[in-house]
Amino acid sequence: MNGGCLCGAVRYRSDAAPLYQVYCHCRDCQKASGSANAPIIFFNESSFTVEGEVRYFTSKGSSGKDIHRGFCPTCGSQLFGRLERMPGLLSIRAGTLDDPAAFQPRARIHVSQAAPWDVMDPALRAFPHDVPQK
Repeated sequence: MNGGCLCGAVRYRSDAAPLYQVYCHCRDCQKASGSANAPIIFFNESSFTVEGEVRYFTSKGSSGKDIHRGFCPTCGSQLFGRLERMPGLLSIRAGTLDDPAAFQPRARIHVSQAAPWDVMDPALRAFPHDVPQK
């Protein structure tokens, strides 16, 4: 999968298959995205290549652990996420893909925090909080 920011200053690529593809409805993602949810794809960070400067903003997630969100410093596009609770993984925002149809969500997480006006696909598995940890 390939993608990048609005202005083209940051580009990314991964030849590996995604590990997870979800919609996140947590309040943190709502505020960061300015929308009802965040369409997120997780990869092993080692399978990822990023070109261009990325700046990170850190906030606390609902787990109490840090979330580091990567932005293009030129156009402000939010591109990446690194979660302290998921070391070694890098997430991308599906809207930044060159081909957004490549996003194939498998679940919705943190639906207990979903906005009442958010329309959810009943065919997707829904978790009140996060996906249960093994």
